[in-house]
Amino acid sequence: MQALPIAAAGLNDAAARFDASARRTAAAPQEDPVREVVARVEAKAAVEANAAVIRTVDRMTGRLLDMLA
Repeated sequence: MQALPIAAAGLNDAAARFDASARRTAAAPQEDPVREVVARVEAKAAVEANAAVIRTVDRMTGRLLDMLA
């Protein structure tokens, strides 16, 4: 299934973006706090979306295996 590796890659990318934003904020807290908050909110939404895809793939795979059993 293609959805699982794509969602996993998206999950890793979003986590990396969140981490990078947190590191930038720690290094220069007053530089552009609004941009960093927006970046973290976007990364959080991407993590949630990709996690939902992974859960859906898992449920679909389970149902398929149940039908084949």
